Amino acid sequence: MPKNPRVADKILPGLLAFLPLCLGAAERPYFVTYDHELEEPGNLEVSINPVLGVPKQANKFLGSWTELEYGVKGWWTTEFYLDAQKTSRDSAIFTGFRWENRFRPLMKEHWINPVLYVEFESLNGADKTLLEVVNHDSADDLAVPNHEARSEKKREMEGKLILSSNFKGWNVSENFIAEKNLNNNPWEFGYAFGVNRPLALIASSRRCRFCRENFRSGVELYGGLGTRHAFGFPGTSHYVAPILAWELPNGTSLRISPTLGLNKNSVRTLLRFGVSYEIPRFDRRIRRWFR
Repeated sequence: MPKNPRVADKILPGLLAFLPLCLGAAERPYFVTYDHELEEPGNLEVSINPVLGVPKQANKFLGSWTELEYGVKGWWTTEFYLDAQKTSRDSAIFTGFRWENRFRPLMKEHWINPVLYVEFESLNGADKTLLEVVNHDSADDLAVPNHEARSEKKREMEGKLILSSNFKGWNVSENFIAEKNLNNNPWEFGYAFGVNRPLALIASSRRCRFCRENFRSGVELYGGLGTRHAFGFPGTSHYVAPILAWELPNGTSLRISPTLGLNKNSVRTLLRFGVSYEIPRFDRRIRRWFR
């Protein structure tokens, strides 16, 4: 790692942006919402997720997070994120990392499947991934120049209650988000809702890339719910996002989601992309390497 932080800020976003070219996963089709599916034990999934933002009164930006997801147990999945962004007429910087854990208390399939989510975030104020929307987050927050925004340090704990159901090919997922800055700030809240299904429920008898069962479509709705002292919708931002996911037979998954802001507090337009590659039984490969 270069000792000069400005040099590191230039190199790291470039490396993160280069990763899609290096990737070969069954990946959840959502970008913000979580369902109850966890990673298979021993499997590693690598993904890159750029988001292009077009605010109404601020410079365009390209945020990105690189994600490493590992199945520890059947009931436990852990993930590590690296975030970066590039703002038009401004700089490209590394904005921090996240460590996420999801726990599924009920392993059998139920009408409603709960999952508990805990995440530690070490970010700065220039982060533009919009992985969740809480409190009174708005498009105005994204207009702050990078050299000013990066001085704001965020050490936060985030929890989610994930409720997810599968019914006749449909998945319906609801997330309630609670986030706490460790600097004694009040609790901040948000929500995410998603629904999706494959374009075909019956698999083709032949192996193919463009079969309808390889595609999933759906929609996400997410936004902020204020704080403990001012809970509710006033002054918050909200988004609606159609999604389309394509799972290839070799373990690669592609996703796209054009996103629209629903009120004046929201970014006018977002366009999200996702590329994922799953490495089966990564744990066995590691053991072989060390032998």
